[in-house]
Amino acid sequence: MSERTVTYLGKDIVHLEGPELEAGDDAPEVELVQQWGRPFRLLADTAEKIRLISAIPSLDTAICDVQTRRLSKEIEEMGEDFQFITISSDLPPAQDRWCTFASVSRSTVLSDHKDMAFGFAYGTMIQEMRIEHRALFVVDDEDVICYVQYLPEVHEHPDYDTALTVLKSLE
Repeated sequence: MSERTVTYLGKDIVHLEGPELEAGDDAPEVELVQQWGRPFRLLADTAEKIRLISAIPSLDTAICDVQTRRLSKEIEEMGEDFQFITISSDLPPAQDRWCTFASVSRSTVLSDHKDMAFGFAYGTMIQEMRIEHRALFVVDDEDVICYVQYLPEVHEHPDYDTALTVLKSLE
């Protein structure tokens, strides 16, 4: 079992796979799946953008829904230099359905369901459930991580304000 643990619903201990990344680390390149099953390279396909990457368990849960809508709205008000990316282990059709109902315009929603490449590379894969753990990453236009927040409890909101402040400071 992994040495990194978080709580799930306040009591169950779950284990995280992958490294615990920190500000200053190079962001790992991974391939995910976007709408209609097309491959998407996280860094190469968002090159020269300042990215806010939001890892969530599932868009079909309340906190994940709020997190994705709120951050999408914030990024929508920022310039074209910024990119908001949500990553979950939901299947692409479920993500497409959510995006249609949520009407998020400047979000890239990606699925890690196939091989959990993001979860393993960014340290967000919950072993026991094979889903993403809630985390935020700010990655600059040179692919360096500038901010990381791994939540100690899966069912908590992240620190939106700090992540957005760091994001805006990179412009």
